[in-house]
Amino acid sequence: MAMFIRVDFDASLQGDADLKRRLVEVCPVDIFALDGDTLTTVDANLDECTLCDLCIDAAGERVRVVKLYE
Repeated sequence: MAMFIRVDFDASLQGDADLKRRLVEVCPVDIFALDGDTLTTVDANLDECTLCDLCIDAAGERVRVVKLYE
């Protein structure tokens, strides 16, 4: 279970095959994965996030990294 962040993404991403693949490729700690054609997050990797914003750069406001701490 993630202790530090949560990654949310819009359901509209599921219709964009290129962007889904890009998110999987761009994340240096493998937070995103494809389960068949469905984009998912790998919960076990969430706490490895470096807050690099590469996913946000790729998807804009369609991806949100929510910090679970102050």
